[in-house]
Amino acid sequence: MPEIADLAPDFTLPRDGGGEVVLSGLRPAPIVLFFYPKDDTSGCTKEAIAFTGLNAEFEAAGARVFGISKDTVAKHDKFRDKHDLGIPLLSDAEGDVCEQYGVWKEKSMYGKKYMGIERTTVLIDGDGKIVRIWPKVKVPGHAEEVLEAVRAL
Repeated sequence: MPEIADLAPDFTLPRDGGGEVVLSGLRPAPIVLFFYPKDDTSGCTKEAIAFTGLNAEFEAAGARVFGISKDTVAKHDKFRDKHDLGIPLLSDAEGDVCEQYGVWKEKSMYGKKYMGIERTTVLIDGDGKIVRIWPKVKVPGHAEEVLEAVRAL
């Protein structure tokens, strides 16, 4: 996993609704990347809705917010439409970006081990450097905490 003050690993990923997002092409805007396990699951839905609800405030602070999972663009489109999400959702179907950011981890549920995305948020400043990492995110209040960190940049 990259660390604070490291240059954020660059990527190009397809997004919901078509097109691609190139991380380095977004500078000098601060960027929030929230990595989440799966579209349309309870925690992931709550997190995406929370970031959507604060999107205007993130934009007012000059920041852009993106959700990233291994779901396909088609699944992202359905997820976005079902919950009226306003945050771009990026598809890392191959998992390369999840690997680069260190969020693809061994997890455990009911004693069974499996690989999956650990809910993590990364804040990148206008120079492309990582300024904050939230590992093992708990959803309630998280989007608000990230917004405060963006405002403090």
